[in-house]
Amino acid sequence: MPEANLFQPLSLGPLTLANRVVMAPLTRSRAAAGDVPHALNATYYAQRASAGLIISEATQVSRQGKGYAFTPGIYTPAQVAGWRLVTSAVHAAGGRIFAQLWHVGRISHPDLQQDGALPVAPSAVKAEGQAFTEAGFKPFVTPRALAEAEITGIVADYRHAAECALQAGFDGVEIHGANGYLIDQFLKDGTNQRQDGYGGSLENRTRFLLEVTEAVTAVWGADRVGLRISPTSPANDIADSNPQRLFAHVVKALDRFGLAYLHVVEGATGGPREAVPGFDWQALRRGFRGAYMANNGYDLALAQAALREGHADLVAFGRPFIANPDLVQRLRQGAPLAEPDKATFYGGGAHGYTDYPPLAQAAAAQ
Repeated sequence: MPEANLFQPLSLGPLTLANRVVMAPLTRSRAAAGDVPHALNATYYAQRASAGLIISEATQVSRQGKGYAFTPGIYTPAQVAGWRLVTSAVHAAGGRIFAQLWHVGRISHPDLQQDGALPVAPSAVKAEGQAFTEAGFKPFVTPRALAEAEITGIVADYRHAAECALQAGFDGVEIHGANGYLIDQFLKDGTNQRQDGYGGSLENRTRFLLEVTEAVTAVWGADRVGLRISPTSPANDIADSNPQRLFAHVVKALDRFGLAYLHVVEGATGGPREAVPGFDWQALRRGFRGAYMANNGYDLALAQAALREGHADLVAFGRPFIANPDLVQRLRQGAPLAEPDKATFYGGGAHGYTDYPPLAQAAAAQ
């Protein structure tokens, strides 16, 4: 049997992916008024449709779930129509795309909330850092702890967003359980100080994630649903006292669903891969029956080694996709990668978004 490599097809649930290169979710803050995707977003994603799978930028499941200016939602008819432009363009280009479902929890600001409300969280624990608002960066505030009775409504928001993603023509959805956002806040004991049925024990801290997963898979079927986790990442000022124990429990609890894949940020998001020295990533892989998607700092050599050695089934690339819309071709040919302009990562228009040339065009311009 030939060794797995990045450019081989992969069966993922009912889908056949053309290759094992995944475009990771990348917040670019270019949604229109009403947090609606539009034609420019459709162009951006279609340019990158040679990826085996695109995971959309993080997309809020409700107004309450919003944490950054100009990010898209997926809960209103206008947002569904906007996302349909995107999915149609990706499919016309031969690609596959999942929607990433997102609630930021405490990583927000009253300026981004309905009527200036406080952001919500498992517990009233303030994060260090700043929120990106339409008026610029502002310090995080102390969030309001959710009442137990409110949590059912947030689970319902995830279900509604999953239904909207189905209407918008996505091929599946990814639940964002990583990077210090709401699900991660429930999971980790640094942010979850509750004394009720959603706090304390591993079972209780995992409860919200499992309820969201049950709601989303009821809409899509488990084989079109993935989950993203970041066990050791300190992103958005979060930590757990025993991440190996916590995420062994998480993976075991999730395995009964039969999800399509587990998307794992290995290490600190966008930073060192050894955020917690000695963390056993393969223990997570062994405990999960679906596909394992590795993420964080992968280049061609590291990705090929991960597939060859059975460490991963898919490899997600983030920032390289910003300046290299044809990243798959460049990786296949061993061509040099263009460097992105960091000043255009968040907000703005086409510049630094859809105007990066593909390899052939870049070569002709030299």
